[in-house]
Amino acid sequence: MSTDAAEPMLEVEDVVHNYGMVQALSHVSLLAAKGEFLTILGSSGSGKTTMLRVISGLERPSSVRRLRIGGEDVAHLPASRRNCTTVFQSYALFPHMSVVENVAYGLKIRRMNTRDALAEARRALAMVQLEAKADRRISQLSGGERQRVALARAVVTQPSVLLLDEPLGALDERLRQDMQIELMELQRSLGITFVYITHSQEEALTMSDRVVLMSQGKIVQSGGPLDLFDRPASRFAAGFMGYENILEGELIGREGDAGIVEFPGGVRIRGTLTSAGLAPGAKVALAIRAERIATAPTGAQEGLGARLISRVYRGKYTDVTVSTGAGALRLRIWHGAADETEEIQRVGWNTRDAVIFAAE
Repeated sequence: MSTDAAEPMLEVEDVVHNYGMVQALSHVSLLAAKGEFLTILGSSGSGKTTMLRVISGLERPSSVRRLRIGGEDVAHLPASRRNCTTVFQSYALFPHMSVVENVAYGLKIRRMNTRDALAEARRALAMVQLEAKADRRISQLSGGERQRVALARAVVTQPSVLLLDEPLGALDERLRQDMQIELMELQRSLGITFVYITHSQEEALTMSDRVVLMSQGKIVQSGGPLDLFDRPASRFAAGFMGYENILEGELIGREGDAGIVEFPGGVRIRGTLTSAGLAPGAKVALAIRAERIATAPTGAQEGLGARLISRVYRGKYTDVTVSTGAGALRLRIWHGAADETEEIQRVGWNTRDAVIFAAE
């Protein structure tokens, strides 16, 4: 979903926030379209949770030029008067209340009468397939069910923006994957703008319409999931998105978005430029994913002579390290896809799978 084509639901412009001498957000601007699933991705300390707290009103920024939700200026409004709701990793449910009472709580503090609030709460529980457990206590639910209750409580008030702060972080892997699908389906059925905070690239790639990658209080790159996965524009983005091979060299030629990188020793490799403004002579890095490297390259692929250094068995696949004229490369051989005992003399890849960006 493009924020240019759709009505903006969330607008944040030039926000700065400091914790004493530490700048947690450095002139960050962010848009989320109506009905968009936007993920803010980053490691601990990147500024992603601070951004969520500023949007929700739980944190007053040091400065902000504009902060709007649904077209309303909320920069100076308290959290209780902003049309957004937050789902936390801890769920923040009330143990002394039943499931349905937890969900109805937000409606009751908005002065809806108890009968109507409970009816709306049961409808919200039906959305997350928990209507049959409406009268149970929170302690009687599993972790996944508690997460569904937290979601139902958040959406029952029909917020313009739903903020989710690493909501699946406490779940085991299988349940987390199941909840990813449920979250996607819930968001699409409701049409609510989701702003999702996570450190997991898997969650970001699986669920999002658009991903914003943050580091040290700044946005490093934003775009569709495939843009970040296949076209990282910096060494940080490539490393965070799981590129195992990042080699430094010099850009010696370019034509459109294609470039040629020369490495010490004279080896040259073609790739796709993902950084703007690179000219021949620039110091650059070239990155290739391990799983995109083949041990028997075709004539249409870039190829390099290679010598085996090591093999590491990892269950579903084997990680292989080879030496080449451009440096050591790691490649991944999936079991059954190739003869894992064959001698490796040459490796190769498609030019589009090698990305080139400015060296840092």
